[in-house]
Amino acid sequence: MFLVLFLILLVTLLAGCTSEPGVLKEEKSELVQEQGQETRGEIMGRVLFVIAQTGYQDDELGKPKAILEDAGYECDVASITRSVARGALGGSVKPDLAVKEVSVDDYDLVVVVGGPGSPELASHEEVMSLLRAAKEKNKVIGAICLGPMILAKAGVLEGRKATVFKTSESLSALESGGAVLVDQSVVVDGRVVTANGPGAAEGFGNELVKLLRG
Repeated sequence: MFLVLFLILLVTLLAGCTSEPGVLKEEKSELVQEQGQETRGEIMGRVLFVIAQTGYQDDELGKPKAILEDAGYECDVASITRSVARGALGGSVKPDLAVKEVSVDDYDLVVVVGGPGSPELASHEEVMSLLRAAKEKNKVIGAICLGPMILAKAGVLEGRKATVFKTSESLSALESGGAVLVDQSVVVDGRVVTANGPGAAEGFGNELVKLLRG
């Protein structure tokens, strides 16, 4: 009789020990799902960063991209090819696509990143065509450092206030492109945002978010 009672008690204890972890696991699973729902934000839109294959400015890509991603925007990077692009400060990035593969209709914002290699972008017709199409379709357009040179040569800055990293070449490009030069770190004119260098990267990113949300 004692043995029977002992076995019943043992079975009861074992049942209690094995069922409780299952409950905890289920509760934890529900918590993870809830947290995932809270942190998984809605995609607000899509952004394309255009960089030089060699010599893009690392911070002018990294900082605005991080700000836009934190604000819920999905960001792609394009260069002349899909080969690894090299930054002026030693960084590198594997472009998501080549500029010739881009459909401007897929993006709400197109950004030209500066750096010593960026002026070369203007020699590629696919880059010029992309920027002209972005303007025609009233997309938000941004450029930083020497990037506004590319916008000017594509006709995007005609009659608009803009800033740029000052060199004789960049100032000449903006003048030839009909831009109104403003000596500020970040300038917003309509749906175009320009900035004058890596020190303005954070403010540039914030202004892009404001314009997209506006």
